[in-house]
Amino acid sequence: MEGLTNYKSIKEELASHILSMIEDEVISDDNKDEWHFHCFNEDYYIIGYHQASEWLNKHDIDPFVAIAICQDYEKDNFGETSIYDNSETTVNMLAYIFGEELLCLISANTIDELRKELEGLV
Repeated sequence: MEGLTNYKSIKEELASHILSMIEDEVISDDNKDEWHFHCFNEDYYIIGYHQASEWLNKHDIDPFVAIAICQDYEKDNFGETSIYDNSETTVNMLAYIFGEELLCLISANTIDELRKELEGLV
């Protein structure tokens, strides 16, 4: 991912998050088409401005790079962009984007396949 120096740590963290969703039975074979929604859109990934700022720092992401990634994604997918005026909104959109990329790269058809692939990342 352009502009990111620590993308591997993000993938590992999001893989762990998805594994938690599997363990909590939030996602299953029965809702495969909604895995991304349940993992990254149904609820906030990070709550709080301070926690979101810390997340950006932890993964060595410049806030302006983060905003650019979010806006580029929105332009490409929706033809318009939102205003990213706080760290919480920005980080939750990044988790949405990177989570989508991760699930697309894995392209598992069952929870067992997904779990096996994710365990290889963490």
